[in-house]
Amino acid sequence: MHLPDKATVHRVIFGTDTRAGQLFDITLLCVIVASVIVATLDSLETPHRQLHAMLLVLEWGFTLIFTVEYGLRLWCSPHPWRYARSFFGVIDLLAVLPTYLGLFYADANLLLVIRLVRVLRVFRILRLFAYWNDANMLLRSLYSSRRKITVFLATVFVAAIIFGALLYVVEGPEHGFTSIPKSIYWAVITITTVGYGDLVPKTGLGQAIATLVMLVGYSVIAIPTGIFTSDLLMEMQRQRNDRHCPDCAASGHESDAKFCRHCGHDLSPDVPDNV
Repeated sequence: MHLPDKATVHRVIFGTDTRAGQLFDITLLCVIVASVIVATLDSLETPHRQLHAMLLVLEWGFTLIFTVEYGLRLWCSPHPWRYARSFFGVIDLLAVLPTYLGLFYADANLLLVIRLVRVLRVFRILRLFAYWNDANMLLRSLYSSRRKITVFLATVFVAAIIFGALLYVVEGPEHGFTSIPKSIYWAVITITTVGYGDLVPKTGLGQAIATLVMLVGYSVIAIPTGIFTSDLLMEMQRQRNDRHCPDCAASGHESDAKFCRHCGHDLSPDVPDNV
C-alpha cells in the first residue's frame, strides 16, 4: 500500500485548497466542538456522576485523535520547531496534554479549563470559511485605533479616581465608602454601567454625583465604538483601494469579492503556510 508523502499530508492538514483538506478541517471542527461539549458536561455534577465512564472513554478518544493530529503536524511541517512554538502549535499541544496530565495530577478543575482551551482551535478552521481576511482587517483596525482608545481609557481611569475620591469625602465610612480604593471601585462599576448595588450613595450630593457618573458611563460604550467604527471604515476603504486584479490590474474591489469586476479573474488569495 502506498503511503502519502509529507507534502501530501501537509497539503491536507495545513491547506484548504483541496477537497481532502476541506473535509479534514470540517471533521476536525466537529471533533473540537464535540470535545468541548464533553468537557462541559463533565463539569456538571449529575452527568459527571451518572455518565463518568462514557465521558472518560470519549475524552480519551478525542485525546488520541488530537495526539495523532499533532504528531502528523510536526512530522509534515517543513519547520517543526517553528510550528511547535507558534500560537496554534501551543494550542494544539494544550489540546493533547490535559488527559495525560490527569494520570499524574489531581486538580480536575484546572485540567478542565485547559481542555476547554481546545475551543481556540476553531480559529484555525475559520480559514476554511474565508473569514481569515476579515479577522485580519478587524485586528488592523484595532491596532490603528490603539492610541485613541488608550487615551480614552486613561481619561476614564482618571475620572474614576476623581469621582471615587469625591464620593469618599461626601459619603464617608458611615455609608459604606470606607476607603478611597473602595470608592474608586464603586466609580468603576458605575461608569461601566455594571452597578452591583453593594455600594449606594445615601446623601443628596452623593446621588447627584452618582447621576453624573452614570451619564459619563454611556461614553464608555459610545466613544470607543465610534473610534473603532471610524478606523474600520478607513481600513475597509484602504483594502478596497489596494486590492488589484492580478490579471487586468483593476482596483476598487469589495473586501469579500471573489472575482474581478472587470475581467472575472479569480481574486481569492491562497492562504500561505506559516509553519
